Amino acid sequence: MENREDLNSILPYLPLVIRSSSLYWPPRVVEALKAMSEGPSHSRVDSGEVLWQAISDMRRSLSFSTLEPSASHGYAFLFDELIDEKESKRWFDEIVPALARLLLQFPSLLEVHFQNADNIVRGIKTGLRLLDSQQAGIVFLSQELIGALLACSFFCLFPDDNRGAKHLPVINFDHLFASLYERYSESQESKIRCIMHYFERFCSCVPIGTVSFERKILPAEYHNFSTAAPDADFWSKSDVSLCAFKVHSFGLIEDQPDNALEVDFANKYLGGGSLSRGCVQEEIRFMINPELIAGMLFLPRMDDNEAIEIVGAERFSCYTGYASSFRFAGEYIDNKAMDPFKRRRTRIVAIDALCAPKMRHFKDICLLREINKALCGFLNCSKSWQHQNILIDEGDKEIQLARNDRDSVLLRTETTALHGTPLNDVEMNREKPANNLIRDFYVEGVHCEDNKDDGVATGNWGCGVFGGDPELKATIQWLAASQTRRPFISYYTFGVEALQNLDQVTKWILSHKWTVGDLWNMMLEYSAQRLYKQTNLGFFSWLLPSLATTNKAIQPP
Repeated sequence: MENREDLNSILPYLPLVIRSSSLYWPPRVVEALKAMSEGPSHSRVDSGEVLWQAISDMRRSLSFSTLEPSASHGYAFLFDELIDEKESKRWFDEIVPALARLLLQFPSLLEVHFQNADNIVRGIKTGLRLLDSQQAGIVFLSQELIGALLACSFFCLFPDDNRGAKHLPVINFDHLFASLYERYSESQESKIRCIMHYFERFCSCVPIGTVSFERKILPAEYHNFSTAAPDADFWSKSDVSLCAFKVHSFGLIEDQPDNALEVDFANKYLGGGSLSRGCVQEEIRFMINPELIAGMLFLPRMDDNEAIEIVGAERFSCYTGYASSFRFAGEYIDNKAMDPFKRRRTRIVAIDALCAPKMRHFKDICLLREINKALCGFLNCSKSWQHQNILIDEGDKEIQLARNDRDSVLLRTETTALHGTPLNDVEMNREKPANNLIRDFYVEGVHCEDNKDDGVATGNWGCGVFGGDPELKATIQWLAASQTRRPFISYYTFGVEALQNLDQVTKWILSHKWTVGDLWNMMLEYSAQRLYKQTNLGFFSWLLPSLATTNKAIQPP
């Protein structure tokens, strides 16, 4: 065990120690967990206040730094005041002891994980490790191990002093509970109730599936540590046809009926404000699918040419509302089928948009950054995995599967010589044959007619607190989905007024058989005019002047 590169990369971020090829909790932590596992009669942990004292004692025995000061009040506020006495008693009689027992198993669960990690996909590392920036790779975790990791977060047992240096998001729950106390809101309480419901479900029946976490990187050459990506010429010359476009004025991405890739409007730090006060699209998704939180342990912030794809996260909660109106609405039973890796067929991709770009939106370099970010997120699979044979242990027998199933999408980790330029120098090398990119790597061997429901489900990415332009963002995502040969894009407008003509515009464009290059060039021309104040129309009204006239005519006096 001591010689495992993956284990050694993640061990500084875990509360365990390794000795004689085995993982252990320090003795005082074992003593505390054993007491809690036997219930409040042994541990005396029967309130939020005493629970926090136990948490603090365990952290001191681990020589960890002190946590958010208000967290103690937050745990006490929730368990001793907000929830009723019956529910609180159940937690301290049943759930806390069950979580303590789970944590006592944590070292052995990790050992089993590493023993099996080399056998999931032949020749590919899948063990838990730090998936650092510019290191493409994938981690497979059992739902049981994820439960143990989230129990560590609940008891605030992860070391946090060294996380900032690696640009890792917060992982302990102290900020989540501190925020509940410092500035109470029903939405913050509902976030915690989603997590409580997850633990209650987990303790009643341990799930048996798997979740994969993949850092995807645009295949690129590296020059003096600057990343490369497709340039403006690549997009301008693309002759790829635009995919179908489905507009939904109502509904939610997570409820889409197909097997489409579901877009997480992410922060560059995975999870964003999930474990603090955030309560918009990404944070809500992390609350109703809490297994996503596990990725925050080992996935540092995303660079411009990176995306994170998570496959198999189970949904546990229903909800209503958004932001301040978000409310936990009870149990959700996730009936999604499983793939050969025992992952639910829920595919979520985290892509972060530019924050508060304002007029920078319309600069070529920003348009390129956004479209290449979406391109990375929407990539289907690499040709090196098209026919990879995979051995999957199923009970006592091994079955061999031809690697034509795109549900196990893995982006190849080796670099390929590609045409592209650094993002900060997009005007160079215009003479390069851009379309070689698409033919040589991005979709070679992928036949979307065999995967008619494998589209992209998305919406107003980067258009809320990040301040993006909805018309441009819808167009950019359409271009990226088309370039990766996705069969369709399902776009949820959430009632945004600027997109009231989205269906009409996309139908008009498709009827004229525009290519990716055609639409990209029109968007560049429009953006230049906006940048130099030659127009103040929205993109769709500029593209179809009749829309501007129609919209003006129907406006009330």
